[in-house]
Amino acid sequence: MDQPQTRVRDFADTVAARAQNDPAFARALLAEAITLFVDGEPESAKLILCDLVTATVGFEALADEIHKPAKSLHRMQSKSGNPTLTNVSAIFAAIKRALKVEVRAQVVMA
Repeated sequence: MDQPQTRVRDFADTVAARAQNDPAFARALLAEAITLFVDGEPESAKLILCDLVTATVGFEALADEIHKPAKSLHRMQSKSGNPTLTNVSAIFAAIKRALKVEVRAQVVMA
């Protein structure tokens, strides 16, 4: 039987590959990450952002773009990582540019 870590890595690779090949899926992931972040679920949002970074700009290019060491980015995105709001914003902005999309917020009555 596969080790749990291997299955998680396989799933992340599958998500990244689909995001690379299906722009609508990548946009949906970005929308979900934003929704999760705004709804107070930053851990889930970080997981999706990590997949999106892998599928779009890559950690090395992102590090260059936002002037942070790649190792710091990996640490921020880890389960125990705690990125600043400035860093999260920069990551969202880089992914938006990579996907060539604009994000518009809408507030509705709950």
